[in-house]
This record gives sequence, structure tokens and C-alpha cells, in this order.
Amino acid sequence: MRIREARPDDAAAVVALRAIVHPYLVRGVESTRKMLTDPPPNEGWIALVAEVDGQVIGWTSAEPNTSTSVPGFGDVNTLHVHPGHRRRGIGTALLTAATDHLRPLGVHRVRTMATAGSLPFASRHGFTPSREVRYSALDLTPPPALPEPPAGVRLRPIAEMDPHLLYAADVASAVDEPGDVPVDAVTFESWRYDVWDNLGLDKTASTAAEVNGDVAAFSLVKRDGDRMWSDYTCSVPAYRGRGLARLAKTAALHRAAEAGVRIAYTSNDESNAPMLAINARLGYRPVTTLWACLADLT
Repeated sequence: MRIREARPDDAAAVVALRAIVHPYLVRGVESTRKMLTDPPPNEGWIALVAEVDGQVIGWTSAEPNTSTSVPGFGDVNTLHVHPGHRRRGIGTALLTAATDHLRPLGVHRVRTMATAGSLPFASRHGFTPSREVRYSALDLTPPPALPEPPAGVRLRPIAEMDPHLLYAADVASAVDEPGDVPVDAVTFESWRYDVWDNLGLDKTASTAAEVNGDVAAFSLVKRDGDRMWSDYTCSVPAYRGRGLARLAKTAALHRAAEAGVRIAYTSNDESNAPMLAINARLGYRPVTTLWACLADLT
């Protein structure tokens, strides 16, 4: 077994592994290859693979979290280990390599995601569950009906919009997003990399609701073939309580289905009652639960 930094030509193997281990996560080959070729702008990001006999059987990435003002906080993103290679120390080796990378960068508290089956593994490595996250799926055959926006509300594909306006709405809506740390330090550069320039972002299906020229709500679609991920759906605080987030998400799902998407996935913190209610009304069904887990690096 060998742990090494991931290379762009690992992209197809990583996506194939993800389809086996976490089939509800959506990121395509080209998007993954671009991420490995042109890494995120935040200093310290790393992607790691585990190899056995030249085959990629494990994957993770890690980074200092630059989206929060909390100092010394970092993420080890969801570990992938092929079911046929578990209980051989591969997950431990990937986690150790990731945390060893983060410590010299000043990270002293780290978060990762764990399935129910991997919670004992997380506990053995010093992680404590902090938040429950529900992953859900929606069959888009047929899609939800395209809603008629109320007077004064305009639904627009984000392809027609200035990304700075979406960024400003994203920042405003994220202030009270449930999480282990506040999302209050996202720069336009990092947002543009993660969102606007992501090869998987379907800017025609992704939809914003405008009120008097303001972005009041939006829903993003990241796509891989006939599968999609509802990357973020939100409404700006000043426009909440008017059903605009549900309106934008319903329109985005309808447009994605018209373009050939057959199944939509999303995730929500279990404390995010408004978004869980929206998804329930749209017909999403739970597919799995992951836990955010925290540990101190010593």
C-alpha cells in the first residue's frame, strides 16, 4: 500500500471509487481533473490517494478552512476506501497523512465526515460527532412542475448574471448557516473557484430569484451526466419568509430535468429545518446520514 499526492490522471479512478463508496456525492471526471490540475487558491490544500498494486483504492483531501474567521480550523474531507480493501490500515494511513500535512500549517482543530459504520473508526482517532447531516435524493422523472413566480419576482438562469451579485447574496445568506464554525470569511477568489468556475456548474439550470433587481434567492446545480447535486440553495435574510428559496430550487430542478438530469442529490444539516421542509415538499427521500466529527490535533 502506498499513500501519495493525487495527480490529474487519477481523476477517473477517484470518480469510479466515489461511485462505489459514496454514490450520493456528485463530482465528475473533468471537474475532478481540473481540481487536481489547478488546485483551490487557498494555501495548503492537498489531495491524497492510496494505491495497491497500482490501483487507486483510497482518497481524501485536506485543507485549512479559509471560509471561516475561526483560526486554526481545518478539514479532512470525506475518506473514501474501497470496501474490498478495508480493515487493512488504509483509512488510518490516509487520515494520518492528511493531519500530518495540516499541523505545520497551524491547524489545531479539524473536522471530517463519517458514516454510521465509520464512527467507531473516527472515535479511535480522537474524533467526536458534532452534527448530523442528512443526504437525500429526488427522482426527476417526472420533474416538479415549473412554478409561476409571483408578481415582482423574476426567475433567471445564473448564466445571465454578474457573478459578483451571486457572491454577495451567498455571503449574506451564509451568516446563519448551521455548522461547526461560521462561514464568514469567503473571498470572491475562493468562491469563484469553488462555485462559478467549477466545470460541473450548470449555469443554465442554476436559477436565481430577483426582486427589483436584487438577488433574493438562488439554487445551484452541479451536474455529472444524468446526476446532479443541489450545491447550495438560499435566500437573503431580507427576503426570507416569501417562499423564494423553494421557488428558485423548484425552477432549477425543472430546468435540470429538461436538460436530461434524472436524479438529484443534496445534503442538509439536521438542524436546518427550513431547507428540510422545502426538500420534503419537493419529494426528496433520505438516502444516508453522515456525521461531522471534530478532533484536536496535538
